[in-house]
Amino acid sequence: MRNRVFKAIFLIFLFLLPSLIFAQEGMEEAEQDTLAPPDTIAEILSPTEIKAFDTPNDAGENITITWEAPEDPYGIIVGYEIFRSEDKETGYEITGFAGKKTEEFKNRTNDGVVYYYKVRAKTSDGKFSPFSVISEGTVSQPQWFHTGRINALVAVVTFISLLLFFVSTAKKGKSLFIRKIAGLDALDEAVGRATEMGKPILYVPGLSSMSDVATIASINILGPVAKKVAEYESTIIVPNRDPIVMTVTRQVVKESFLEAGRPDAFNEDMVFFLTDSQFGFAAAVDGIMVREKPATNLFLGMFWAESLILAETGNMTGAIQIAGTDAVAQLPFFVTACDYTIIGEELYAASAYLSRTPVLVGSLKAQDMGKAMLIVVVFAMLIFAIVNTVFLLTTDTPNAILSRIIEFIQGWFKV
Repeated sequence: MRNRVFKAIFLIFLFLLPSLIFAQEGMEEAEQDTLAPPDTIAEILSPTEIKAFDTPNDAGENITITWEAPEDPYGIIVGYEIFRSEDKETGYEITGFAGKKTEEFKNRTNDGVVYYYKVRAKTSDGKFSPFSVISEGTVSQPQWFHTGRINALVAVVTFISLLLFFVSTAKKGKSLFIRKIAGLDALDEAVGRATEMGKPILYVPGLSSMSDVATIASINILGPVAKKVAEYESTIIVPNRDPIVMTVTRQVVKESFLEAGRPDAFNEDMVFFLTDSQFGFAAAVDGIMVREKPATNLFLGMFWAESLILAETGNMTGAIQIAGTDAVAQLPFFVTACDYTIIGEELYAASAYLSRTPVLVGSLKAQDMGKAMLIVVVFAMLIFAIVNTVFLLTTDTPNAILSRIIEFIQGWFKV
């Protein structure tokens, strides 16, 4: 029994012996392949096709160097050294190093100076290949226009054209449609109600500074509101959190009373500073609403966590409340507690909506048209992406492209 087992093992060993020998020889050959011939490395690793040119679309002081990496069957290249000189024949100094998988390098230069470049490869054992051929002399200079920004140029030219067209149209007396904004239409009613009740109007221009767009938009609305107050011989209260905003709002109210022919009715105490503390300001305004019982509360500008405190207190006093802000997080509180809410960009459009000044109305229409064109472009690109942009990039004839589009549409409807 034991002899049979030994014979079987011996036969298996004899059968596998040739395979083990061939495998060993293959491993030795593979190991030999991974070893680089030390005498020929310098000849194999020389970079070729070196080119130097002024870096496009920049402000100058940059030259781009490209080369073709040599074959590296032994995987011993660690990178490339770039040398530069102002003299083609001599004086080359190293100016940069690029990784082994890189075939491009941008060199910081001085405009107007001619530079020459050459490149050599560096190996893992610290050896270097011969230098490549020397590049042609290259000079860096700034470009007047960034060709990659043509889309921005087209957009700017288009918008300016729209702006000029609509402003000139408005100045000619033609009516330009602006959709109704309920909160702004209710201003006359709100001011009239306060006048009939003999109560003041409270106007809060937000809690931000003059650097905030919402504050500027609020002050643009304050002018027409103050003018109506002067015409109706009513009273307006304008508390402020920022001293600079207070100075601006006081001047706006004063000019509005002057335009209405009632400069004598203006009182500087109508516009005043409370405090720069956020919740201290909210508490002070709440006190004014409780004591003075204004018939109309206008909260227009930038608001934060105090928005619900102000709106809820005003709602409890029974006043008509109109609020407007571009702070998305505060809009739900104003919508809940106020009669009218001016949302987002409606606040910016208010000055044109109320004054109907041709320049402002034309600017507003140009903005709306620009947005509409942008939406059309976005949807068009979306459709091209869905259908398959290969129809636009193919080298087929127009008839072939049209046929493929028709086939796609037919297949779509069959589905």
